[in-house]
Amino acid sequence: MPGLPLTTLRLGTRKSALALWQATFVRDRLLALYPDLVITTVPMTTEGDRLLGAPLLAAGGKALFTKELEQGLMEGRIDLAVHSMKDVVAELPEGLGIGAILAREDPRDALVTPLPVTDIASLPHGCRVGTASLRRQSQLHHKRPDLRLSPLRGNVNSRLARLDAGAFDAIVLAAAGLKRLGFADRIRAWLPVETSLPAAGQGAIGIECRSDDAATRDLIAPLNDPETALCVTTERALTAALGGGCRLPIAAFARLAGDTVTLQALVGEPDGSRLLVQEARGPASDPQGLARRVAGDLQAQGAGAIIDRLMAEGS
Repeated sequence: MPGLPLTTLRLGTRKSALALWQATFVRDRLLALYPDLVITTVPMTTEGDRLLGAPLLAAGGKALFTKELEQGLMEGRIDLAVHSMKDVVAELPEGLGIGAILAREDPRDALVTPLPVTDIASLPHGCRVGTASLRRQSQLHHKRPDLRLSPLRGNVNSRLARLDAGAFDAIVLAAAGLKRLGFADRIRAWLPVETSLPAAGQGAIGIECRSDDAATRDLIAPLNDPETALCVTTERALTAALGGGCRLPIAAFARLAGDTVTLQALVGEPDGSRLLVQEARGPASDPQGLARRVAGDLQAQGAGAIIDRLMAEGS
């Protein structure tokens, strides 16, 4: 490894099957680049893994899935942490940064059900649907107010097990996680972004490390996918500009075409009674400016009142 002083690397991850898959994927990518590197995987249990009975908003949001890993980074017990970018809050702790974002997998949501349906519209009246996400809940309620939506927390395997046990008629999960774990055949319908706009960062794997750890940042830099990183940065800037974070019914999805980024964003009432939607384009050289412009348009529609109320209710 010419120019790279590191010979060992400690890789932090959650213990879920999907998190371990992602950590293994990152490890294998690094070993393909640096065959002599010794990588130790350090599985950790986060507070979000322990508090499965409470809704994310009440429990403290998706930072619950990252803070133990970030504490490990700051204390020097691990050198990098592998995350699903949709679980990473917009504002990182001081001294930490995202060193690489890998090429994105399918960003869409997916409908999993034994019912012979083709989309959300064809679900039977009053169907029992499980989801842990207020973002999905608001969009599903808006399109199908008759659906009976219930919270569904846990890892991918446990959610599928509850569906198979008859607790729900259908569940909605991220397509990327299902594909990565070999469950693509369980997907009954892929939900287009027009039906269910994804969460910021959905489908992308990020690697977090200490900002002053130049050796680790240099080592992981080749794993960064510039297009995915630009799009995810734009999406995360949108959530940061709104001040709500990923635990609220906020969606953001960016696409790059040439030198232009298109950003679609949404803020909704959890009961689906109101969806605020905005789309704009801007130069790839200024993702922050585009995000602020879209956030401002959503604020003008009343997004701030929705976010402030939900934050107060969840505190």
